[in-house]
Order: sequence, then structure tokens, then C-alpha cells
Amino acid sequence: MTPVTSLAASVNQRVADALSAALPEAGAAADPLLRRSDRADFQANGMLALAKKLKGNPRELAGQVVAGIPTGEGAVIKEIEVSGPGFLNITVADEAIISTLAARAADDRLGVPYADRPGTTVIDYAQPNVAKEMHVGHLRSAVIGAAMVEILEFTGEKVIRRHHIGDWGTQFGMLIQYLTEHPHELDHKGGEVSGEEAMTNLGRLYKASRALFDADPEFKERARARVVDLQAGDEETLALWRRFVDESKIYFYSVFNKLDMDIKDPDVVGESGYNAMLEETCRILEETGVAVRSDGALCVFFDDVKGPDGNPVPLIVKKSNGGYGYAATDLSAIRDRVQNLGAETLLYVVDARQSLHFKMVFETARRAGWLHEGTDAVQLAFGTVLGKDGKPFKTREGETVRLVDLLDEAIERATAVVREKNNDKVALTEDEIAANGVQIGIGAVKYADLSTSASRDYKFDLDQMVSLNGDTSVYVQYAYARIRSILRLRGEAEPVAHPELELAPAERALGLHLDQFGETLAEAAAGYEPHKLAAYLYQLASLYTTFYDQCPVLKAEGGADQVANRLFLCDLTARTLHQGLALLGIRTPERL
Repeated sequence: MTPVTSLAASVNQRVADALSAALPEAGAAADPLLRRSDRADFQANGMLALAKKLKGNPRELAGQVVAGIPTGEGAVIKEIEVSGPGFLNITVADEAIISTLAARAADDRLGVPYADRPGTTVIDYAQPNVAKEMHVGHLRSAVIGAAMVEILEFTGEKVIRRHHIGDWGTQFGMLIQYLTEHPHELDHKGGEVSGEEAMTNLGRLYKASRALFDADPEFKERARARVVDLQAGDEETLALWRRFVDESKIYFYSVFNKLDMDIKDPDVVGESGYNAMLEETCRILEETGVAVRSDGALCVFFDDVKGPDGNPVPLIVKKSNGGYGYAATDLSAIRDRVQNLGAETLLYVVDARQSLHFKMVFETARRAGWLHEGTDAVQLAFGTVLGKDGKPFKTREGETVRLVDLLDEAIERATAVVREKNNDKVALTEDEIAANGVQIGIGAVKYADLSTSASRDYKFDLDQMVSLNGDTSVYVQYAYARIRSILRLRGEAEPVAHPELELAPAERALGLHLDQFGETLAEAAAGYEPHKLAAYLYQLASLYTTFYDQCPVLKAEGGADQVANRLFLCDLTARTLHQGLALLGIRTPERL
């Protein structure tokens, strides 16, 4: 595939060439500083900085540059004028817009180039805990992480998924001992067990074992002894532990499936996966002086991390009782991901409240040499899901909201909206209503998350999420379905680009925005900012709505060529919406 040069890049190059020719003394500083503009298609603001450097008049310098830029028939730039103190207002030719879009349309990737130097990224996301219910707090890591996987892979990056599930710890002594004494508690009565049934079994066993642990001192001792057996690798204990992990996976995968996420067994490497490395990790840290003993614990100290009392707050790698802290596992995971998986970037999609922990873990890994020049570790920290009242999302009883309940309600609300909007013209069947309800409901939940900058909190408002109005996935999906409807009704007319035609303002605006798809994806990938892609798609749907209102497609006033050209714009818009939403993990119903 030959990458398609965007209009912005083409215009920027022509202005930069004119700058260099007119002002050779400017050298490397000759940056046009091009951006989109409301006054024209683009505006170049670089004259002001150059004039200051060269001690010249910015309007005079701008005039010299303009004189060296070809415009008019056959040129990319239709017209260029000096404005204000020395801005360049640039309008591109209609022919250039359609010709560039035609080149994009000829490619399966819509002309989006691969990254110049793709590398290997390990993404740590979607990290539920074994034997525990997934709740609303697990939503953002899963949704944001899955979107970044798709976006980075589309740029050509090799992405390795890692689901660092909580599958180890002292609580398993209690669970395993209870199962030893009540061996049929996780038995299935026959047939394939559902995710809900698996979680019910686990929840019942957890509550019973906790009650016994709290009430019976002798059981508590047996449970603690079982922890020792687990850590020592006792086969019987490990076999029982695996039953909990396997039962939990049935539940996890059912929830991820409802979220329309593909989670594979090889990608699930929990805390237990690094057990064999923990002692060596601690030994290396101590031998190299990165970690020191403090009150019997192995700790790493930082000059800039202090508690409320002003004393240093350490990263505890190994506890004074010989147990390992979370840091030992996280540091061992870094060693494995860099040394064995060849990661150049480690991306952690983790709650912002863990930022201090990961700051200390990353710094420790750098001091130890496990993160070195050419490798980077980044926390994609996300905020909290809030209720309509602006407080952390809870049930009326104050309980944490179960994720599966939230998803079911979103599907139910979306299905009701689809059924209400169904009419004789669309005539969806009950099966189509149900299928669309799922795609729209899950899409609404994902989009509400992804359209917000990850670092910000956001309010979970299902009424707004499934609305056809405003910045919602439903609005974007509806724009796609509207285009597909037009394409089904086109008869023998074909989508064909006609660069020779003059474009209406709404056509120009739509075309210029379509051309920005590749640049938007590059920004979203580089900054780990899926909300930029979501914002682009919403704007694309909005511009298409204006185009649809102002520019008849099948009854275009300019005849067959204009019909074909507008069908071409429709088709490319639909393909871009479809591809963009897919990268966010959102489906596009063909009929709505």
C-alpha cells in the first residue's frame, strides 16, 4: 500500500518550500505552523515567529512567501491571502480534496500509513480478581485497554495483551481449605455452566468460608497452613486453587463476551505467573543496593515520596514476615515483559489512584536496569465512574454496582429505544431489534467511557448514553446506518469520485474532515488518547448530517456525475465511521 499524503501535509510542504525559497536565512526554523481554520481551510501562523527572529515585518515576509506558492487551476492550493499581522489564510482546491479522498478510498486502510518505526508494546488491562464479582470499577480498564490494543495494532505496532488477574494471595488459603472440607461446593450438576452460575457458586463458597474463618479459630489456623502449602507448591493444594481460577474464568469470559471483547487464555497471566521470579527479583534488588532492609522488610526509598508526617514512604518489595508485596510481582512482570517478551513499551491501564505505586515501581525498575534506554513504562491512568449525583457509582443500598447488571440494563434501555424508533419504513424484525439493542447498548457504554479523556471522571447516565441526540455512540451509529440505507437505494448509480466538480460548502467540510482520519489515529496512538478518535467520529457524523440535510444525494441537482460524487462521499464516510468505531470496539448496525 502507498500511504496517502493528507491535504494538510501537502499544503504544509508547499508553504514550507516557499518559506525556504523566500527566506533561506530562516533555515530549520521555517515552520509554517499550519492548522485548520474557520476563516479558510487552513491557516499558517509561522510568519510571526520568523519575523521576530529575522527582525522583519511579518506582513512583508508573508507577502514574499505567498508570491512563491502556485495557486489556481491544477494546483493543490486554490487561493492564499495574507491576513492580520501576517497570517496566511489558505483555501485548497475542490479537485485536490476529491482526488486525495479517491486515493484514500482505493485502499483497504483508507490511506492510513503504518507507523514509521513500529515496536512491541505490552498492554496490561482488564484485571479482575479470581473468585470475586466484577463491578463497575473494572469497566474502564477493560474498555480503554481494548481500544488501545486495536488502535496500536492498526498502526502496525506488535501488541501483546496481558490480563494481570488477581489469582494469588492469602485469601486462597481460606477458600481452598473450605473446599477441601466441603468438596462438592464447586461441582456442576451437568451441562455447560453459565458465567452467572459460576459466579453464584464462587460467591456462595466465598461467603461460607469467610463466615467460618471469622467464627472458628481452628479453621482459621488450617486455612493459614493451607496458604503455606499453596506457596510451597503442594500439588493437591494447587489442584484446588486451579479449580477456583478455572471457575472464575468461566465468569470472566462471560462478562468480557457481553462487553464484546475477545479475551484468550494465553493472554491471562495473573499474579501467580511470576511466583518463580519473586525471590530472584528481591535478591537482585538487594545485591545491587536498589533496595535495603528497613525494620526487617526489603524496601526502596525515594527522596520525593514522603508521607503526611514528612518521613519517606518506601516501596515494600518483601515484607518483614517473608511475604512478597505487590511490588515484587509488578517488578518481576517488568523483567519478564522486557527480557522475555521483547517489550519496548509497557502500557498499564490502571486506576489513577494507583499512580504513586506505579511511579515507584517504574523508578525502581529503572534503577535496577530493567527499564533502560529504548524501553518505556507508561501508566494510562483513568478516573472514576460516577453516578448522576457526581459521587462514586453505587446502588441505592450503597453497594458497588455489578458490571453484568450495568451491561444488561444498557442493553435493555437500548433495545427499548430501537423498538420505539422502528417503523414501517425500516421494519426491523424482532431478531434485528434484539441484535441492534445489544450493539447499541454495549456501544453506548464503551463510547461514554472512550469519549472522555481517560484521566477524567465521568458520570454514568444511561438515559444520555442511549440518546439519538448529542455526543453518543447511537448518534454516530445512526449516521452510518443512514448512509447504508442510501447506498441500498441507489439502484444502478455507483459511488465514483469526480474531482472536476465544484463542491458545496457542506461537501467541502465533510471532505476535509475525512482527510484527517489518519492524522487523528496517529495522535490517538502516540498519546494513548482514544477520546481523540471518538471526538473525530462524532464530528464526522455531525458533518455528514449537515451534508445530508443540505446536499441531496440520489436526487442531486447536478445530474448523474454529482449523484456519483455524493455517493462516493457517502461511501467513504461510512467506511471511515465503520473502521473508526471498530477500533473503539463498537459495532455498526446496518439498519436502524
